[in-house]
Amino acid sequence: MKINVTGGTLSQHEIDAYVAHLKENNPDKYIKTVDFTVDGEYVDAKFTYDCVPFERIRRITGYLVGTVDRFNNGKRAEVEDRVTHTLACDCAMEEIA
Repeated sequence: MKINVTGGTLSQHEIDAYVAHLKENNPDKYIKTVDFTVDGEYVDAKFTYDCVPFERIRRITGYLVGTVDRFNNGKRAEVEDRVTHTLACDCAMEEIA
């Protein structure tokens, strides 16, 4: 996390307290940068979030998984033998006069 202080000074204790407060109020986000602007007794904090990595989850052979790397040979064979089903529609749009 990158921290910038402009317009004055903040002690490390104050910075740690502000950052702890931001993390407490945003527990599911990664804070990338924090810009503190000191104006006398007031401190303005602006922060940006970092991208949160996510993993694609799919239902494969009855299990919710991201990858099949932990599957045993039997489950891997089930994945390879899967059949993709499609629904063909031969409906033609007719113009009503």
